[in-house]
Amino acid sequence: MILKLKRTPGIYLVGFMACGKTTIGRLLADRLGWRFADLDEEIETKHATTIAEIFDKLGEAEFRNIESAALRAHVHSIERGRPTVVALGGGTFAQPENVAVLEHHGVTIWLDCPLETVQQRVGQASHRPLARDNHHLEKLFHARRAAYAQADYRIPIESDDPSTAVEAVLQLPLFE
Repeated sequence: MILKLKRTPGIYLVGFMACGKTTIGRLLADRLGWRFADLDEEIETKHATTIAEIFDKLGEAEFRNIESAALRAHVHSIERGRPTVVALGGGTFAQPENVAVLEHHGVTIWLDCPLETVQQRVGQASHRPLARDNHHLEKLFHARRAAYAQADYRIPIESDDPSTAVEAVLQLPLFE
């Protein structure tokens, strides 16, 4: 296992909405015997509302503040020795301050899913506030790729079978 992961046992899954971060993250955590956390699910539980409602009532900027605070809380927990796989929201890693927080606190893995697959999975999902307009979705997808490319590793998502991605993650050199 690489030193970075031994020091801070956190794996952060990054990528666009509907790329499989939650599904793959749960399976990966199970295989590793680690805890699993989904940032969006935790925010919804803590605030007793949906991400879409937070966006609508408080705006994206306030949501990003809430999201960054939740991420920092996980980093602190992981620093205290609680190995965790964390599924980040689609925009979390697109915020430079979050990238900086994660740079020395675990390993980031980009689940790189093709736009066509994202569009099929998202459909008309009203619970995803940034996916309500297909043209906006496509622009956002392309705009965020540069941020995701900063991740330590990239796993192409070429199948709807999440176990394929989990196996690809487990083959990364960070587990040697």
